[in-house]
Amino acid sequence: MNKKILVIDIETTGFHPREAIITEVGIVELDLETGERQLIFDEVCWNRRDFLNEDYISNSWVVKKGYMTTEEIRNGRDFDSIKKDIQEIIDYYPNGATAYNRIFDITFLEYYGITFPKLLPCPMILSIGICKIPFNNPRQRGLNYKRPNVEEAYAFFFPEATYNEIHRGGDDAMHEAEIVYKLYELNQFTL
Repeated sequence: MNKKILVIDIETTGFHPREAIITEVGIVELDLETGERQLIFDEVCWNRRDFLNEDYISNSWVVKKGYMTTEEIRNGRDFDSIKKDIQEIIDYYPNGATAYNRIFDITFLEYYGITFPKLLPCPMILSIGICKIPFNNPRQRGLNYKRPNVEEAYAFFFPEATYNEIHRGGDDAMHEAEIVYKLYELNQFTL
């Protein structure tokens, strides 16, 4: 049986689909039988022309942190021009798709018309009880453990490796796929 799935990572200018634009989409094919990963889609894009003004983009977190440049985003492809390609990729993988912070990435993509015939478990949620990272914030007392970010989960599962998340779709999706495969090997991630 084919056990190939998709791991998706998007970059955005903000944290809510109505108030931000998607700036990059990376999609990795992960073979759960072998652990082999292949980057199959990686595009810089924008999805709302009314958000493409200089101030909005240059003040976005993804630019202020140095992950992307204003010019790079403005020169990206219109999301509508790649939407069909993204949907065809998702539809081609009947075993499903996931994203490290699934609720964030999938919510954005669904808001802009992408549909997911089968969604797989969220690796970030599955990692909470395994990584067991305590909360440092006193307001979070009473909760068991925090949701590990990608770097924290990667450091836990691959202590011999160094990974600094660069907040770029394809690169992040490749590393997130490694985490998904590790969870699969631990019988935590299932189809």
